[in-house]
Amino acid sequence: MPAAASLARAGLALALLVLLAAAAAGCDHEDAAETAASPPPTRTLQSLGPGEGRLNLVTWAGYVEDGSNDPAVDWVTPFERRTGCRVTVRVADTPDDVVALLRTGAYDGASATGDVTGRLLAIGRLAPVDTGLLRNYRNVYDALKRLPSNVARGRVYGVPQGRAANLLMWRTDVVRPAPTSWSMVFDARSPYRGKVTAYDNPIAIADAAVYLKTARPELGIEDVYELDDRQFRAALALLRRQREIISNYWWDFVREQAAFVAGDAVLGTTWQLVAGLLRADRVPVATTLPREGATGWSDSWLISSRARHPNCMYRWIDWMLSPRVNAQVAEWFGEAPANRKACAFTADRRHCATYHAADERYYAKVAFWKTPRRDCGDARGEVCKPYEDWVDAWEEITD
Repeated sequence: MPAAASLARAGLALALLVLLAAAAAGCDHEDAAETAASPPPTRTLQSLGPGEGRLNLVTWAGYVEDGSNDPAVDWVTPFERRTGCRVTVRVADTPDDVVALLRTGAYDGASATGDVTGRLLAIGRLAPVDTGLLRNYRNVYDALKRLPSNVARGRVYGVPQGRAANLLMWRTDVVRPAPTSWSMVFDARSPYRGKVTAYDNPIAIADAAVYLKTARPELGIEDVYELDDRQFRAALALLRRQREIISNYWWDFVREQAAFVAGDAVLGTTWQLVAGLLRADRVPVATTLPREGATGWSDSWLISSRARHPNCMYRWIDWMLSPRVNAQVAEWFGEAPANRKACAFTADRRHCATYHAADERYYAKVAFWKTPRRDCGDARGEVCKPYEDWVDAWEEITD
């Protein structure tokens, strides 16, 4: 396995190719699979049976590697040899892609962030997971097992693959003093006006809520994904003011990396992977988890309620959770592994420290993405803004 920096660069090239590819790009028989009639809902497995010989997945780029992007990065081939489950994959560019593809009933499962899970649950497209059938689940960090996005009505619907925080990054040769607060990206009088960048997704409304939770305690924000009308309007007002100082919004991190290299952006939201890539290119950047905390993401494996190959899907999830594979994926993708035993197998011995893999005090400051719902989950009742309102508001802000 190459050094972590090489893995990241290969992952970067892969992501760029995916973003430039047509939406229909994929592997093997995926187009035929999408047009096939959806099977009836799958019953939850009581025990593992023989593998069905095939496995159809929807994933983010970088989660299903078979050596075609880098011969040293291949966890699909050994899985296929061990289980007899032949893997095909459709790469999703956006959360909407994941939802749309799983709706077809043509895929056995998907990797997705927590803001996707709730949307799929709402339309009945997820099957509960019997974690007792997953040998490696017992070594998943307890905090990841308890993520609200993975549990509903007392049942598990998502099995964590990894996690990471959304950090504040700046160019150290331009931004001084070093920021410690998100206020730096929301200040309409910022000296870095026109060189601030932010993540382009409706779920980023929660980034404003994280800041307001501390800056305006009178709003009473507790959960940054459960915003009532007053709280939501305050977040949108802050984001509209921020829009005046934004140079660009980024969805793919390739674009953000290029902006920081060119100096078109000097301050904004990022992922740890991007900071590592920039430092490898000798771009002077630093990151912090600001004092207000941050949002973050945890990718999980989901099983379709209409999976044709559930036994292969369970075997895949367990394989991806095994310590060696979980470590390899974490380095390639840029995240902290979910399996507490994985850190012993990373090629870069600093990887788990860099991503705070076992630091629960660190992740206690991170509000992981989940689907906003009308039900506030507290005494306020059904007065919070659902995801569709977040989508409409974000389009209005970024247009």
